[in-house]
Amino acid sequence: MNRIVGSHDLLLVTLDTLRHDVAAELAAAGRLPNLARHLPGGRWEERHAPGSFTYASHQAVFAGFLPTPAAPGPHPRLFAARFAGSETTADGTFVYDTPDFVSGLAQAGYHTVCIGGVGFFNKQGPLGSVLPGLFRESHWETDFGVTSPTSFEAQVTRAEHVVRRLPADQRLFLFVNVSALHQPNWFHLPGATREAGDTRATHAAALEYVDRHIGRLFAAASSRRRCFAIVCSDHGTAYGDGGYTGHRLGHESVWTVPYAHFFLDPARDREPTAPAHDEEPTPAEAAR
Repeated sequence: MNRIVGSHDLLLVTLDTLRHDVAAELAAAGRLPNLARHLPGGRWEERHAPGSFTYASHQAVFAGFLPTPAAPGPHPRLFAARFAGSETTADGTFVYDTPDFVSGLAQAGYHTVCIGGVGFFNKQGPLGSVLPGLFRESHWETDFGVTSPTSFEAQVTRAEHVVRRLPADQRLFLFVNVSALHQPNWFHLPGATREAGDTRATHAAALEYVDRHIGRLFAAASSRRRCFAIVCSDHGTAYGDGGYTGHRLGHESVWTVPYAHFFLDPARDREPTAPAHDEEPTPAEAAR
């Protein structure tokens, strides 16, 4: 990350509530063409979430604790606050002297922007203002929220506007919390009804909806220079798994999440037939 911070723009996308098994199944079945062309090897990496619901998980993520690889560690981190005795701070880790890497990137000259989605980003009260308050610029409106069937399209449109008005030499850290996967999501599956409610199938349909529009976000994020992107879930959710429904609970469907990071190249993302996986680092390579 020390070779990336300062030279690249940065994009962090949290696909709020996305389960790993659903993400992996759709990618393998060819149902996520726009995401899969960027995933290393065309596959999501399986990781463990740092929290079981949005607020806890994002507090950890912004402190540098991204989802952890689902294998014995230690695993070097991309971002870490400076503190003695850290076993996951490596030579290539971007180390900052602030409580979170958002303000650490701001000190490094980045303009930090949050485009919120779920209620913890709505700025409608003190709790909903904590996470967006980490950023120099933050946006939320009802059209970005969980009840909107076109939430992600509205978020992408706002991201395009943010990028267009930035000076060309200004480095950008753009964060987007995607609300479309979060309940209610029944309206993303044709034929589903409010009465029947959300299911694993409507969750999958919501991810396909996001995939249809995420190319616009990637193009905007890489429109000024090369961009390093992290796309992951903050936690999963249960749809009757083991008798559980929802999240903020200790079930595998909640703790196991998809993760990927990769570079977005402006020339490649203008050309649909370009190779999909050139120069994509493994997590260990990026940390080094």
